[in-house]
Formats: sequence, C-alpha cells, structure tokens
Amino acid sequence: MNRRDVGEFMGPIRNHDLFFCGFHVAKNDPKFQVTTMHYCGMRGEGAHEMHQCLLYDSAGPGAKLLGVEYIVPDQVFRSMPDEEKKYWHPHTYEVLGGGLVAPAMDGQAELEFMKHLLTTWGKTWHTWPDPATPLPLGEPLLMWALTGDGQADQEMVAERDKRFGVSTAKVQAERVKAIGYEVPQVPPPRTVAAIGRQWTASGEDRLSLRKKR
Repeated sequence: MNRRDVGEFMGPIRNHDLFFCGFHVAKNDPKFQVTTMHYCGMRGEGAHEMHQCLLYDSAGPGAKLLGVEYIVPDQVFRSMPDEEKKYWHPHTYEVLGGGLVAPAMDGQAELEFMKHLLTTWGKTWHTWPDPATPLPLGEPLLMWALTGDGQADQEMVAERDKRFGVSTAKVQAERVKAIGYEVPQVPPPRTVAAIGRQWTASGEDRLSLRKKR
C-alpha cells in the first residue's frame, strides 16, 4: 500500500490561522471563567460566513484542546428560533470592553477585525470543562461571554494582560473612541435558557439604536 503525504488531508485545519484571545464564562456559573486561545478559520461567505474555532488553554505546544466555537453574523443569529438562540453569546462587550485581543495583528488590523466581530454571536462548548484537571472529565460545558464591567476575575485579566503585554483598560478606552459606541452593561444570564443580549438589559436590542459618543 502506498503511503500518501499527510498534507493532502489537512484542508479542514489549514485555514485556522486567525488567532485571538478572550475570556469564556460558564453560562450555568458565571464565576467559572477561563482564558481561552482561539484558532479560527472561515467557512462560507457573506451572509453565510461562519468562523470555526479550535479552543486551547494556552498558546504553547502542550496546550489542552478545550473545545470549539462557531461564530456567525448578527442577521444569522436573529433568524434562529429562540430554542437555538439560548446557546449563542454576544461578542459586543468583549470587543468594546477589551476582553478580546489579537496579539499577532498590528493595531489597525486588530481594530478592523474587532469591528467585524462587534455584532457577531458565538456558540461555544468546552469538552474539557475544567482545564485544571489532567483529563477532560464530565459533560461538555456551555460557555458564555462577559457582558458588563465588574464581571471578570481580575486576577485572570491581569495574567492575560501580562502574558501578551496589553492593558485591558487601555484597550477598552481606545476601542470606545475608535468604534464610537459606549461599552454595554448587560448582567449575566439568570438561567441557562436565557437568550443573550448585546447592548441593553431590556427593550429593543439593536446596534442602530445605540448612541454614538
């Protein structure tokens, strides 16, 4: 039997060259938070585009594969039935609040990418629920996002900032100025069945209604 070059079969992961770092929060327990490295590739185009991401606990060669995340545009999320929407978290606060950073990009490229992510939604399952364990034990864990100031574990934020040489507070100030929208202040979901919100805790929840600075 002739052996073929493994590179011939690497198509599904060859485009996973987009890297960014963020914080994931267990939807059923907002106090459980994990710094997560995202390695993403694009699938589809236009209204049908979707990022598919492999998630790790670090950027080192021995990193643990925590799970997967799918990222879709706002119009795709809004077309879903409510039963499906409960699995998807908003990225609005993560972008404007400085939680998401892309250390491999220069300043302008990172800003344009964050503008692209601003109104997107992510569906995230950690199949390694607790990265402190030596093996991926237990059921997959549905993860959420930070959605307002004061929700993040400050030790976690400080460690991430030190690792990549960034300041979350500075990133937040710069993005608010550059993108032109106030930082959302949405409380964590009260139940796992709650549907996420991008901008406000109540009322209509659309970008077009948000006041620019």
